[in-house]
Amino acid sequence: MKVGILGSGDVGQALGRGFAARGHEVMIGSRNPKGEGLAKWLRAVKGKATTGSFEEAAKHGEVVVLATRGAAVEEVLKGVGHARFDGKVVIDVTNPLADDPNLVPFVGMTDSLGERIQRALPRARVVKAFNTVPNTQMVDPKFSGGTPDLMICGNDAAAKKAVAGIVKEFGWPGALDLGGIEGARWLEASVSLWVLVGMHIGRWDHAFKVVHG
Repeated sequence: MKVGILGSGDVGQALGRGFAARGHEVMIGSRNPKGEGLAKWLRAVKGKATTGSFEEAAKHGEVVVLATRGAAVEEVLKGVGHARFDGKVVIDVTNPLADDPNLVPFVGMTDSLGERIQRALPRARVVKAFNTVPNTQMVDPKFSGGTPDLMICGNDAAAKKAVAGIVKEFGWPGALDLGGIEGARWLEASVSLWVLVGMHIGRWDHAFKVVHG
């Protein structure tokens, strides 16, 4: 599978390593695709991997991963051209957290970045996934209390099935499907709680798990 990843930070690099290590052809898109950070990543990654512009990565990917900063993603999509995503599975890993000491998502509680992305890309099949866990645990997760199912949401059942397959390929037990893309409101809001918990326990490798009797 060809995978285009828009965003070259820790999240994009972590997911890129995961896809490449499992035999997929990865291109990371960046504003600075020839920078030393990505050059170092290319030297270390195992598998087929390249770098390019945001537009080149979007064109490359049968599946496209959005891993930019939340505040930048809409500008990036506009720059690439919305038609470039038509028909594709788009995995939205972004979170709408600005530099806000109160950790309040900048979209409020009646919308979400996932919904904004789906509206901007009406012919893409957007699935919110991986935004509730740290980049260090996105691939081959290891939690002392047991690895949870990864929470996802989106409007397209086939796209969610494809993403659930990727989730399992990356070492998660499975995906917990929370319904339509409007569920992104709560997945994104939970990240504020995730950050608050991390501040109080002094570590950043945790995740939330659904348990029942």
